[in-house]
Amino acid sequence: MTLAVSAWLNTTWSTTDIVAVAHEAESAGYDGLWVADHFMGNTGTEERSDVALRDCFSVLAGLATVVPRLRLGSMVAGITYRHPAVLANIAATTSDLSGGRLVLGVGAGWQLNEHAAYGIPLGPVRERIDRFEEGLAVLDGLLRRPRTTVSGRHYAVTDAPHVPAADRIPLLIGASGERRMLGVVARWADEWNTWSTPEVFAHKSAVLDEHCERIGRDPGEIRRSTQALFLIDGTAPESRSPVVAGSAAQIVDTIGRWREAGLDELIVPTNRGDVAEGRELLGRFATEIRPQLDE
Repeated sequence: MTLAVSAWLNTTWSTTDIVAVAHEAESAGYDGLWVADHFMGNTGTEERSDVALRDCFSVLAGLATVVPRLRLGSMVAGITYRHPAVLANIAATTSDLSGGRLVLGVGAGWQLNEHAAYGIPLGPVRERIDRFEEGLAVLDGLLRRPRTTVSGRHYAVTDAPHVPAADRIPLLIGASGERRMLGVVARWADEWNTWSTPEVFAHKSAVLDEHCERIGRDPGEIRRSTQALFLIDGTAPESRSPVVAGSAAQIVDTIGRWREAGLDELIVPTNRGDVAEGRELLGRFATEIRPQLDE
């Protein structure tokens, strides 16, 4: 099975640079483009960041009209930022602009500083997941069914009409929590994403399979993607995110272990450097690593 390889664009770049790198990624043979849904850089605490990020769905809508081939996705839209009915409408419109290439990636919300800065309620983990499950019921209903009614603690939608989209929009859920969140993935998702190493991915993928079997769903129905920070000919620094560093051959070997664990799509983030660094990484990955994956 061919492994899809996609690029994660950096929304600190200018919109001109984002579009230019998107075109370059398409020409280089990448399969998709992903965009983060955050408002500021992550500090790991409630401390504010001076790093401002561009709006995810405005970027995706723009790319939908100028990049004709690649899949486009949000990685991932926090359910806390928008009412799910608003998000369903945004997704349907963006999907139509792209000719049906949008993947709607969603998550429960987690980044402390942007919620604190903008007064957006986040809440404890249990509340976040409860809210997320209600939001998924609203999203799924509005995008898939003629009428939707959800009477919950966080959302109340009554006999709401279908949000029209010319094509079915795949729903991706970003999740790593094994007790509840992977169960949410098993119930609602067309696709699943998590940051990982091959060993972490294999373990969590097996847990997802168990959740699927528990509810009688075929685990093979869920497409699986992951990402790490890639440093070609580099040494892994300390990082909150998984890092894959080394020679091209070493990175190819690591990717092979992900594939053995059932990976469908590998995503290459460019969100640690400026546009020149992002271009260099995507270019080297396309010329030095991608060809070896198809051998």
